[in-house]
Amino acid sequence: MSAINERRERDRAHRHQLIVTAARELAEAEGWEAVTTRRLAERVEYSQPVLYSHFNGKDAIVSAVAIDGFSELAAHLRRARQAAPEPKQALRAVCRAYLDFATDRPALYQAMFVLPTGMKFASAETPPPLRAAFDEFVSCFRPENERSELFAEVTWSALHGMAVLSDSGRIPPDGQEERLDFLVTQIAGLPAG
Repeated sequence: MSAINERRERDRAHRHQLIVTAARELAEAEGWEAVTTRRLAERVEYSQPVLYSHFNGKDAIVSAVAIDGFSELAAHLRRARQAAPEPKQALRAVCRAYLDFATDRPALYQAMFVLPTGMKFASAETPPPLRAAFDEFVSCFRPENERSELFAEVTWSALHGMAVLSDSGRIPPDGQEERLDFLVTQIAGLPAG
C-alpha cells in the first residue's frame, strides 16, 4: 500500500471515530433523539454526504457506538473480575461493575441494548467486543461447569433487567445491593457470604 493510500485510510479511520465520538457525546448530553446526521455534520465539521460515506444512517452510527461500548464494558468487567479472583467475589464484582457501567453511561447503554442495531447476540456473527464482555461473565464460573454459558446468560439477563428497571424508576434504587446478593447467591448457585 502506498504512503498516500495509508494516509487516506488513517484519515478515514480518524473521521469514522470522530463521528462515533461526537454521536456518543451528543447522546450523553441531550439523548439519542438529538443525534441526527445534520447535527453530527455540524459538530464534526464535515458534510452530511461525508457522514453517509461512513455510515448508512443513524442505526449504523448507533451500532458503531455500541461496539465501542462493548469494548469498554469488556475491559471494565475484566478489571473487576481480576481484582477479585475468588469465584463468588469475582461474580459479584463483575455484576456490580456491569450495573455501575449502565448507571454511569446511560446513553451508551441504550445504544448497546435498547436502540435498534444490526448486531447479533449469541451467534457466529456476534461482534468480538460483545463476545469479550459476555466471556467475562462466563469466566466467573468454574471451567468444568458445562452450563457456565447458561449461567452467564441468565446472570446478564437479570442484570439487564435490574439496570433498565432501575433507570426507569420502576424498581427502587435502594434495593439494588439486596437484588445483587440474591442474584449471586440464588440464581448463580454460589453460597452467601
